Amino acid sequence: MHRRHVLVGGTALAAALASPWRPGTARAADRSAPPTPDPGRAPSAAPAPELPPRDEIVRVLRRVADHWIGAHTDPGDNGWANATFFSGLLALHRLTGAASYLAYARRWAENHAYGLKGGVTTRHADNQCAGQAYLDLHELEPEAQKIAAIETCLRRMTTTDQPAKNDDWWWDDALHMAMPPFARVGALRQDPRYWDKMFALYRHTKRAEGGPGLHDAAGTGLWYRDKRFLPGGILSPSGRPVLWSRGNGWVAGGHVKVLKALPAGQRHAAEYRATLTQLVKAVATVQRPDGFWNVSLADPAHLPGPETSGTAFFVYGTAYAIAARLVDQAACLPVAARAWNGLVATAVHPDGFLGYVQKVGDRPESSQPVTYESTADFGVGAFLLAGTELARLAR
Repeated sequence: MHRRHVLVGGTALAAALASPWRPGTARAADRSAPPTPDPGRAPSAAPAPELPPRDEIVRVLRRVADHWIGAHTDPGDNGWANATFFSGLLALHRLTGAASYLAYARRWAENHAYGLKGGVTTRHADNQCAGQAYLDLHELEPEAQKIAAIETCLRRMTTTDQPAKNDDWWWDDALHMAMPPFARVGALRQDPRYWDKMFALYRHTKRAEGGPGLHDAAGTGLWYRDKRFLPGGILSPSGRPVLWSRGNGWVAGGHVKVLKALPAGQRHAAEYRATLTQLVKAVATVQRPDGFWNVSLADPAHLPGPETSGTAFFVYGTAYAIAARLVDQAACLPVAARAWNGLVATAVHPDGFLGYVQKVGDRPESSQPVTYESTADFGVGAFLLAGTELARLAR
């Protein structure tokens, strides 16, 4: 059978969006443009800016997780997309203690012998994403073989296999896929060499010092997906920069996971905190009235409509930033609450199917159209991460 496969502190961002290579300050018509209608879905009222009770959040999370597991009796491959789902599922297990989630994740990992795509010699960040779930499983039930592959892989990059080569992370998604394993292996082994290597790779991606310089630190605070989208490169149809929602979501998620793993006083932790704070404040200024974020953050007229994966990662980043006291709760909790309530009202089907997920791609135009029937494993994982982090703020 075919499956159904606001604004807070916007002054800095608006001021930064003035040059020809920046989006212009949003016009009133841009902000009020309705989302592209989706057949069969009635328009919903603007979501409430208050969090629902914790138990209600957990019920929705379990409904979405249970639907995905029920529809996927084979837990699937160990690529980055499915690994992101298992990162979210194991976060939900830690929140609820549900044995069925641990059993499903354990079966997935054992099916792949806790190995990595490309083997232990891979340097590709996507292939290292599975290591996050393996580290989660090791933390819950310690066994050396569970993390042997990911640890060997990262040790090779850090100490023996071209350790001076730091140009592997040329796209912003890599920060989510590979930074957390480096942070966690360093913490597990109390070996700062992993943290130093992680920062060298990160710095190459973030800054223009010989690398692509994907972070628009002095302007919007947002990230370009890769060097093709830097000023002078690919633009939206109306001539604005392409600042992709999910690309920035990957960045937010990677920073959250790294900060959860690192000691607070680690020498680069302050930079990670500051960068996440800047990103969370920036996206708050371009949130849609329905709680979602567009696939194209700098151009509200470019493929307008709800999109779940970027939105979920922004909820995850914002909720963590609130809990860690990086941002003001009074200002930012309504942003996260509107987004969560919008996701639940608009994207979550009654049976737990999660819609409006932009599937695999590298820009707003990828995998269009994004509809009520569009879903993906990594989108479900992002939703589970978002909800588990929000549940810690709820009563």
